Amino acid sequence: MPTAIAVTSADLALPAPDRHTPPTEVLAGPDRVDLEGSLAELTALVERYGHVVAVVPSWLPPATVRRLHTVRAVLESDRIALLDTDLPPLATALLVRQLRQLAGCDFSPGVIASAARLLTHYLHAGALLGSVVRLDRVPVGLKAHAKSWAPGAQFAVTVHPEPRLARLGTPGFAPPPGPGFATHLTFARGQLPADWVTAELAAAWQVQGVLENPLPADSPTWWATHKLVEFVAAIPDTAVLHQLVASVRREPCRWCGLELIGDRCGFCAAPLLPLAPPGPATGAATAAGPATGAGPYHRAARS
Repeated sequence: MPTAIAVTSADLALPAPDRHTPPTEVLAGPDRVDLEGSLAELTALVERYGHVVAVVPSWLPPATVRRLHTVRAVLESDRIALLDTDLPPLATALLVRQLRQLAGCDFSPGVIASAARLLTHYLHAGALLGSVVRLDRVPVGLKAHAKSWAPGAQFAVTVHPEPRLARLGTPGFAPPPGPGFATHLTFARGQLPADWVTAELAAAWQVQGVLENPLPADSPTWWATHKLVEFVAAIPDTAVLHQLVASVRREPCRWCGLELIGDRCGFCAAPLLPLAPPGPATGAATAAGPATGAGPYHRAARS
């Protein structure tokens, strides 16, 4: 079975791009099940798939984040990875779908979990906003703040890979810099028309396709307005994603033994750098190999 990719909200489960992409596992939040129910749910996923990669956006309710970390700590399982992300909701959903695409390939669970940080670098995320009065995701100057009160004002905002803000229609306005590689543009409309996104932005970014999805429920809160059209440019092709990840050198995690790419294990959070030499009290445990449920992640979760 492929590695399970899990989320805590159904609107982060975008339609699969092909029949080979595994489905998203949607976890029930603490508002729907108690701790015992959450333990049973994740235990069943681990038993079914072997490993679970759960994406944990920074905008989740604190109670939901605490529940995930509590369940992982109680189960003492290095087969559950909790991946933090600061991406906005639609970009998070695209990242989740890319991880699902990788899960349908021949990659090990450790590579899939650690690939999330790599894939994030190739996402271009932003929104067309009708107001930036309450926006705190990018720096908003006094002039932009004042112009938000003008009727019909619209702002092109990108938050990843770098923050930018510009008001449409001002002298010298140009769409924000886009990706220098083939992408599809996915957008989700709130209470603004999407013409600028689907026409001007799509042309400026030279995307190969434009797709619409429903607006995630948390997007208006994330962008601090209902007057928005959220957009993300992302690599759509599974073969390209596979080649991108496969080209990166793999290393064994020195703590849990899983394969990883990059500089940190997605499952136990151990860095790629060698651990400090063990003292007399820990030498025997280290020599015996990775200890399930005792890695750096668990020490942090219980502190």
